[in-house]
Amino acid sequence: MSGKLIVGQGLRAAANLRSSSIPTEFAKSSAAFLSAAPSGGKHALPDLAYDYAALEPVISAETMEIHHSKHHNTYVTNLNASLEKLDAAVSAGDVSGIIGMQGALKFNGGGHLNHTLFWENLCPASESKLNDGPLKSLMGDVDALKAKMSASTIAVQGSGWGWLGYNKSTGLLEVATCANQDPLAATTGLVPLLGIDVWEHAYYVDYRNVRPNYVNAIWDIVNWDTVEKRLIEAQK
Repeated sequence: MSGKLIVGQGLRAAANLRSSSIPTEFAKSSAAFLSAAPSGGKHALPDLAYDYAALEPVISAETMEIHHSKHHNTYVTNLNASLEKLDAAVSAGDVSGIIGMQGALKFNGGGHLNHTLFWENLCPASESKLNDGPLKSLMGDVDALKAKMSASTIAVQGSGWGWLGYNKSTGLLEVATCANQDPLAATTGLVPLLGIDVWEHAYYVDYRNVRPNYVNAIWDIVNWDTVEKRLIEAQK
């Protein structure tokens, strides 16, 4: 796919998706997907702010390398391929093709978004510290909130994510879970602050099938500075 294929597609999408034969929700989502593509035309695997071994012993270098360079990269690759197909369907006015791409876009787009947020909310254990501030104040009983989020995350059936989100309507923090790669904001309306990946590929090398040990250990490598910055931004 050339860099020109996706750039500026918001305008083309808006023009080609006006047909009354296309359900409104699919027209809007297709236009949003195309117009949100990076300026270079393709989404890219983000670099990490730390080495693969930096999160040991909580997460091994082997797991990090596989998770980031293989699994996350697959979501990025498939998202770009899906956008190329969507662009072709939009240009051709192919209603069936547009509708048929929605599942792949949600899954791979969500996978890319969720993992990007995940890497950013982790850091080496030596840098993980929850300081006094707006986040800690809003959390209230920190240990109780951690326990609640851990329990909900461990209980996710199959594959999915545990989240700490911010509810803009109430001004409160909420614990939520999402199946598969469903994005938190699109699914619940909550602003994602902290995510825990509980797909088995995130922990099987290190913890086998004992998800509780992984979830309980990950609190030692949470980048609380990033979580607080997300909260402050969400409160604006």
